[in-house]
Amino acid sequence: MTPPVRPRRREIAREWMRAVYPTAYVPLSPAEIELFLLDLVDVIADAVQAEPFAVDAVAEVGGRLVRGHFTGQDTLRRTVDVLGRALLFAPELRGVPRLAEKVVAVLGGISAGFAGAMRLAAFDQQEEVKRALLTAKRRAERVLAVSEARFHEVFATSAFGIVITDLTGVCVEANEALGEMVGVPHAELGGRRLLGLFHPADADALAAMYRAAGAGRVDRFREQRRLVRADGEPVWVRLAVSLLRDADGRPAFHVTMAEDVTELHLLQKNLDHQLLHDALTGLSNRQHFATRLEAMHGASPGGVTLYHLDLDAFSVVNNGVGHPLGDRVLREVGRRLEAVVAREDALVARVGGDEFALVVANRPGTPTVPAMVERITAALAEPMTGGTAVSASIGVVDRPTADWGVDELLRAANATLHRAQARGKRQWLPYDRHEDTRARAWLARAARMPGALADGELEVEYRPVVDLESDAPVGHVARLRWAELEHEACVDLAEANGLSQALGQWALGEAAEAAAGWSAGTLHVELSPMQSRDEDLVGTVKRILDRTGLPGTGLRLFLDTRSMLAQDGDNAQVLRDNGIAVGLAGFNGGQAELSLLGELAADALLLAPSAVRRLAGQRESLPHRAIGAMVRTIRESGIAVFVPDVPTPELARWWRGVGVDGAFGAFTGPAVPGWEL
Repeated sequence: MTPPVRPRRREIAREWMRAVYPTAYVPLSPAEIELFLLDLVDVIADAVQAEPFAVDAVAEVGGRLVRGHFTGQDTLRRTVDVLGRALLFAPELRGVPRLAEKVVAVLGGISAGFAGAMRLAAFDQQEEVKRALLTAKRRAERVLAVSEARFHEVFATSAFGIVITDLTGVCVEANEALGEMVGVPHAELGGRRLLGLFHPADADALAAMYRAAGAGRVDRFREQRRLVRADGEPVWVRLAVSLLRDADGRPAFHVTMAEDVTELHLLQKNLDHQLLHDALTGLSNRQHFATRLEAMHGASPGGVTLYHLDLDAFSVVNNGVGHPLGDRVLREVGRRLEAVVAREDALVARVGGDEFALVVANRPGTPTVPAMVERITAALAEPMTGGTAVSASIGVVDRPTADWGVDELLRAANATLHRAQARGKRQWLPYDRHEDTRARAWLARAARMPGALADGELEVEYRPVVDLESDAPVGHVARLRWAELEHEACVDLAEANGLSQALGQWALGEAAEAAAGWSAGTLHVELSPMQSRDEDLVGTVKRILDRTGLPGTGLRLFLDTRSMLAQDGDNAQVLRDNGIAVGLAGFNGGQAELSLLGELAADALLLAPSAVRRLAGQRESLPHRAIGAMVRTIRESGIAVFVPDVPTPELARWWRGVGVDGAFGAFTGPAVPGWEL
């Protein structure tokens, strides 16, 4: 059975066909070329996904291209361009570990296989040339004139550099192509030592191989080495060296053929650089940084220190003066960070849009963490392009133990950075294991919450809202619960993971459905900040009331006070117009909040739980007198005041003395599910 063709692989094959079709004449139709290349795409994709990864599996791809006559001048370059982009962003390969490194290796293997096949094809021709040379010598006496003409024609017109040397390495004769490679007239190469034309770093190894050939231990060898032009520029060449023997079979000469592969070498080198460096700043990218971090972490006796930086409010630069200037600022930040650690064993990388990281291997003279942070802050504070200046928040992981992996190091630095950002701009913090453990547990819960909601693990419970003057219940308040987590914690988690609006709508629907079947007074529901800002809040509430049959007069919605301060009160007014009582939740009594009471259509407020906890038990104190005066003033304006989370009857009586209208909390007993009401 023919295996199914994966659509993305066919797209890659089609894009590849369109790229290479104009570069060489191939006696196939476009559809046949696409099928031929699709087979190669399958080989490459399967090799990238194979574990353990082996580049040998794709080495044959380059050879198959050559044998298929895809040998045009631009064929290999366009092949590398297409596959380099396609493999890095193919959905099928997105989860492959070390993808960038594998893609580089695959492209190198294809290039090497292509060049090798081209070289072998050329070598076949060259072998014929060498046999012709030898035959010409042996038949020199009979057909000397004709043989010498053939020899010199092939020798002189070959696109490959050819040189004949004696066994001591002295050039006997060289063709024009070799002279062009080294920037010296070929006639002047006679009498010079061939090894003197090569880079000094390659000369010794080549000398040993020439000696082995001259001694008859090997008849031929192939190498990739560097010639040095007369102007000092290196020229990468692939060498094919053969031993010529005299009529008696004794070693007599070396024939060296050189193919200029500088362009291919530079192409692969540039591709390696592009895959491992940030295109905008030229700094290492995340993949390269992670590799170097792992090496430095394992090899530094004094340990390493990792700094993770995020530019504060960089969107102000991009949106205020434009992205081109923002890009110049990012480049300048990269240069300044490199200057800060110029004397250290360190590496700087751009790991995100406006995020940078640097790792420093600690030595006796390495600055302390506070000193290094001060240097970074000072370097960034200097005015940049266009008069802009930036600051950064920094998370630091200092001298982690050897058992830390790279992924854990980067995660810890990023988590520490976020904790620093929570404190404001231009802040830095060192890694705190205990705080990190707590935060990871909290984030893990936030990540699991959507699944818990879908699986029915969250529930809505109800507490009586008690009139403190008469001790009679006037309604019930809906509260979320998830296992051991109570309402406030559930709301905080939902705000963090973006579930707030969906969770709030679900809870409101559950509560309204339960309340429609009871006669237990008004249903009180606190809306999250995200719900309170929802432009479709009124429509959502009306749909829920229509679905559940709960009358609007049986519902009081408490909008988040901070959210109402940040926008107009249209939601509150429209809700009131539809017969739904509206209050403010999380009220702390600040000047702006008191002013909001005069502007907003609200008939009640719910004090913030944090304020309730601070004021609990403050007998005849300044806070007690202040809250009492505020409550009286608010009630005189016709707005009821409620207190949440009151734990004991004693504290309920205390709040009654303060003058509030009602309260709810554990003082009335445990919360209960709706069916118990």
